[in-house]
Amino acid sequence: MIPTELRERLQRHGQDHLLAVYEKLTQPERANLLRELAMIDVAELQALHARREQKDALPERARIQPLPRPTIEEADCDDFFGRGEDAYYEGEMAFLIVAGGQGTRLGFDEPKGMFPIGPISKKSLFQLHAEKVLALTRRTGMRYPLLVMTSPATDEPTRKFFKRKNYFRLPPQDVWFFCQGTMPAVDLHAGRLLLEGPGRLCLSPNGHGGTITGLAESGILDQLEGRDVQTIYYFQVDNPLVNLADYLFVGRHLAQEAQVSSKVLPKTGPKEKVGNFLLLDGRCSMIEYSDLPDDWAHETDEQGQLKFWAGNPAIHLFDVEFLRELTTQADRMPWHLARKKVPHLDEAGHLVKPETENALKFERFIFDVLPQAERWTVLSTSREDEFAPVKNKEGVDSPESARAMMIAQHTRLLREAGIEVTEGIPVELSPLYAMDVEDIEETYKGDRRITRSTYLNEPMEFRKRTKW
Repeated sequence: MIPTELRERLQRHGQDHLLAVYEKLTQPERANLLRELAMIDVAELQALHARREQKDALPERARIQPLPRPTIEEADCDDFFGRGEDAYYEGEMAFLIVAGGQGTRLGFDEPKGMFPIGPISKKSLFQLHAEKVLALTRRTGMRYPLLVMTSPATDEPTRKFFKRKNYFRLPPQDVWFFCQGTMPAVDLHAGRLLLEGPGRLCLSPNGHGGTITGLAESGILDQLEGRDVQTIYYFQVDNPLVNLADYLFVGRHLAQEAQVSSKVLPKTGPKEKVGNFLLLDGRCSMIEYSDLPDDWAHETDEQGQLKFWAGNPAIHLFDVEFLRELTTQADRMPWHLARKKVPHLDEAGHLVKPETENALKFERFIFDVLPQAERWTVLSTSREDEFAPVKNKEGVDSPESARAMMIAQHTRLLREAGIEVTEGIPVELSPLYAMDVEDIEETYKGDRRITRSTYLNEPMEFRKRTKW
């Protein structure tokens, strides 16, 4: 039997079609449907559906200002660097991989983090990121939680992959998985909940903004506070170049008591497909490339440079206490509506594969956190050093382009350390071998001239680095 309170709630909010569906289900199917319905706020769904004809309101241009190009006084660099270094050496950091995506666009049938990206080593994205954390652990003598946010589709295979790979030699108790939440799809016209199978609602991941609620609901925020972690270093799994040892970035964030800090990239053009950082009523905010009006996108300053120049590589620092405050006020993160083609069962139980958009899906975006912060900082970085996303099978932002950027970066580091690398020769540095020039200078014992394809894995000996 459907509990009376749930029956009345479904009837009150236009979901009474599920009552007839329920009667046709087996007992296990009924139990599953009740379990899924118990987690859904049908009143909220009804209110969201009522907004279906509304687009996300674009702020008036008078409220918008371009993001100033960030600079740091030379005198402050040492202070910021030292404060950040202290945070690492005192174990105040945790690292968060957003890994809910499948490798579908890459022609890869597994979670994207399992994709082999190492130019020579063929190491997976997960392994490269985990080894950066392991290298920091070896450097500082501290242990850092590695937080891996999955989705319902990637959770089980991701956990099994880490276990099969022995957690890439990180302590298993320091690798914390949590699954982002889901939201149901509803019929575009009537707002009715759709079923993907008998007793199973059409559920989808609730967006990268689900990171915040996922951290709280999983208990990880409490665990982080128990470990005296102050700062979460957030990044996307598909970016193999992300620098997790950026003392300057972390130090400035902490010195200025920021609640959120973000890396920014100079855009390659006015309509580059990245989010646009800007100021909204004087606070850091973001507009998606698809929502930035053409005339705004093409605005230039007196030097002919783009006014809206700051692209988003999805690298952020979050203050743990700030995230806790956000989770106590869920309405501070809005839902975004998207019209989609969603296969579903009709009233007779037959599968319908729509040819046009038939449903609404709902997501939260992590960048909606930005304007909630009263204190924030940004730091400019270059895509050559820190942004090589793996999104498309071929062309721009593909495995080929990412591997080329990895080779170019590793070649630069070796040359800066005084090692000659023959032009066109592929080289790869394991994070366990070196994360910066000083690591190479301390570790490299070979010929000072590299003339053939070379993979430098971890050295035979590793010396703990004292603070600079």
